[in-house]
Amino acid sequence: MAEMLTGSEGAHHGKKRGGVRAKKLSTRVDMTPMVDLAFLLVTFFILTTTMSKPKAMQVVMPEKDVKDTAQMSKIRESESMTILLGGNDRVYYYFGIENPKVEVTNFTNIRKVIQQRNREVLALQQANGWKPNGVYIGIKPTDKSRYQNLVDMLDEMKINDIKSYAIVDPTPEELAMLPE
Repeated sequence: MAEMLTGSEGAHHGKKRGGVRAKKLSTRVDMTPMVDLAFLLVTFFILTTTMSKPKAMQVVMPEKDVKDTAQMSKIRESESMTILLGGNDRVYYYFGIENPKVEVTNFTNIRKVIQQRNREVLALQQANGWKPNGVYIGIKPTDKSRYQNLVDMLDEMKINDIKSYAIVDPTPEELAMLPE
């Protein structure tokens, strides 16, 4: 609680004009209870606050021990797209497997390419009565690409609602196709 302290200085020296001078009271407020309350509130809020949880993207990677290719899921060539991440923020892509024509773009234009390819594959799947899964994309970062490029490409998969994609190492044949 607040405490009033009175000073005794000048109590007997105050006769002026025939009257008794009133005592000068010095006031002092004790701040200890307020500081205690502040620390209790800070402690309460620190202990009851939830810390921010780390945001991570769940990526399901294929097993490396698969020896039998019959165990691997087969993807139709007409439904596939391969994206190679190169140096200097370049993105190379091709469709299908047989005789691919490698095209180059950057991260600002790859979204349009993915959206267009996904529309084409969905139309093809609907026309043939196949399960409409959309395009299957293989993301293959090269040694010249940056980690940020891979993160940006995974973000593109989320933005474009691509359900089936995989992160795979590029083959030597694919690296030879790149114009770098």
